[in-house]
Amino acid sequence: MKLVTYSRKQQPRLGAVAGDQIVDLADLAAAEGKQLPSDMLAFIEASPAALALARELLQRRAGNWPAGCATALAGTKLLAPIQRPTKGVFGVGLNYAKHVDESSRTMQTQSDIPSHPVIFIKPATAVVGPNDAIEHNAALTQQLDWEAELGVIIGRRAKHVRKEDALDYVFGYTCLNDVSARDLRHGGQWSFAKGQDTYCPMGPWIVTADEIADPHALDISLTVNGVTKQNSNTRHMIFNTHALIAHLSSGITLEPGDVIATGTPEGVGISYVPPQFLKAGDVVEITIQNVGVLRNPVVAAG
Repeated sequence: MKLVTYSRKQQPRLGAVAGDQIVDLADLAAAEGKQLPSDMLAFIEASPAALALARELLQRRAGNWPAGCATALAGTKLLAPIQRPTKGVFGVGLNYAKHVDESSRTMQTQSDIPSHPVIFIKPATAVVGPNDAIEHNAALTQQLDWEAELGVIIGRRAKHVRKEDALDYVFGYTCLNDVSARDLRHGGQWSFAKGQDTYCPMGPWIVTADEIADPHALDISLTVNGVTKQNSNTRHMIFNTHALIAHLSSGITLEPGDVIATGTPEGVGISYVPPQFLKAGDVVEITIQNVGVLRNPVVAAG
């Protein structure tokens, strides 16, 4: 199931993509004398029961939606699936071997494969949705870079999770761009360089975990103005989803709706000779197999 947060009368609503339409799940449930949440976080918290009910209603009423429940996907404003993740977004640095190599050459990071996941946090205020603008503030950075990443959405409270059980805690997957200002890394710290407003595009939807047989067998790519810059596969992660959830939950309680950005493969802008960086007027697109396409323009900050 593809779940979206969309704008209806300038208010965020929870919907499911059904062909070329968005079905409002709270309205669909109400038409059947039942209840479902109208926002994504509440829906995740109410699952798996909410997910099972939504799936049942969508199958039962497919092609025969109650009046007012469905709207055309085309032309509807999609928002970030989770607009304000409670903890922000857990970022993972240096999680593909070739990216470790290119980073050590161009950003003076460690050249050895990390022994543990490298974790940082992007604040919730960095999150924007599909087709929202990435702001380029030329007064702050001249090295605005891209990073295509698979986003993992936690589905239930997770503490001291074993690697072999980790996928049981996943609600779904999304596309995520870990936008980074390379010249704003101060004292080895990354959060300011990666956590500014608009630096975490996410979407266009969440694909529920049952539709992704193996999150570590997905092609992942990124283009700028239609030109391919990154092209890899999630099987090349150093620490896979199992390891990341186990590591994070060993000391941090993960909760429904928490988001993990699992790291980027090689091909970031600073790795090119000469380096390439985003500028106003550029369009960035991330494509992840079986998940979706996330598109965002770059604009000059006002």
